[in-house]
Amino acid sequence: MPNFYFTAKSSDGQAKTGTLEAKDESNLAQSLRQQGLILISAQILGQEKDKGKSQSLLFRFKKIFLRRVSLMERLIFTRHLSIMIGAGFSLHKALEVLANQTPNQNFKKVIRGIVEGVKRGETFADCLAKYPKVFNNFFVSMVKVGEKGGNLEEVLKILTLYLKREHDFATKVRGAMIYPAVIVVAMIGIGIIMMITVVPKITAMFEELHTTLPFTTQIIMAISKFFARYYIIGGISLILLVFFSIKFFKTKRGARFLSLVFIKTPFFKKLTQKMNCAKLSRSLASLMESGVPIVESLTITAQILSNFFYSNSLLGIAIEVKKGKTIQESLEGYKNIYPMLVGQMIGVGEQTGELSEIMHRLADFYEEEVTNITENLASVIEPVMMIIIGAAVGFFAVSMIQPMYSMMNAL
Repeated sequence: MPNFYFTAKSSDGQAKTGTLEAKDESNLAQSLRQQGLILISAQILGQEKDKGKSQSLLFRFKKIFLRRVSLMERLIFTRHLSIMIGAGFSLHKALEVLANQTPNQNFKKVIRGIVEGVKRGETFADCLAKYPKVFNNFFVSMVKVGEKGGNLEEVLKILTLYLKREHDFATKVRGAMIYPAVIVVAMIGIGIIMMITVVPKITAMFEELHTTLPFTTQIIMAISKFFARYYIIGGISLILLVFFSIKFFKTKRGARFLSLVFIKTPFFKKLTQKMNCAKLSRSLASLMESGVPIVESLTITAQILSNFFYSNSLLGIAIEVKKGKTIQESLEGYKNIYPMLVGQMIGVGEQTGELSEIMHRLADFYEEEVTNITENLASVIEPVMMIIIGAAVGFFAVSMIQPMYSMMNAL
């Protein structure tokens, strides 16, 4: 059997190196786990150790060129890594296998960059932290706790469950929004085509007869002329408007404005409240279950919430908890955005010492509430859309037909 030179981590996070005889890396990992060690890297004595060092500098710049890695890709990565570590694979070997299996070329480069870091003796969490666009602070913090506690496999399982629930939740919400979005885009597209192709032919007849036109007809004619003459400028202007709007909403002021709109608009206020309560409950439960301290859990969760006011409230609650207050007491200052149920459930969890379990139940409740709202969204939006379409068609028909009747009466 070959002799391996290995690097491993103890339960308290200290690096251990040495040599051990084993059949293969899997047996080596199992032997070290019996000693309370997690295998980080292994090399058969006599083999070249410096292989690939010349490429290490490239990995520092590859993160600049990353395209977005989807939530599903991160979910598959986490699930497979958990299974492979549980099967006895060393960390760097498992990552190498995942890099080869990943179809996303940019994600492949990220994983290989992490492999290089792990081989150099860096912690897995520190390697993940180099790619914040792929692995956020929530992911990194949980992995860090798993490494320190020597239970990385269990933490990865918790992460897998969290990412799966987040993916299912996002899929349901996204699916419910597709129908109204398609209807709105179709309405706008058909309206523009009508203005460019149909309306000019009708209005040409009105202009030849030099008849007095109703105000609504004049409005439609003006819009039609603009689209017919300046459709290129109009298209470019629309693209620029969308581009700068997205840029604005990514700024702190823009994010705050958009968040304010969502928590003040009657329908979206309820939906925003339930979505944010579901996400923060699930995130806090997963972090606490992994062993992350409560103050740190609140701070990390604040960073992953998209709504400015909910994110800011968690930062404020973290400060209050650090001073000695309970979460329930700290929530008293944010009654305008948190339902009473959240404070009461958290209070029960704090009193019984089962806060993470209570937060899981709270997350289940609000995720179900959001699902019910989104499932009923189509039945609510459909009649509203019909009314809007009917009003638009009626406005157009009256504006075009009324002048025709006037001309017929004049004859």
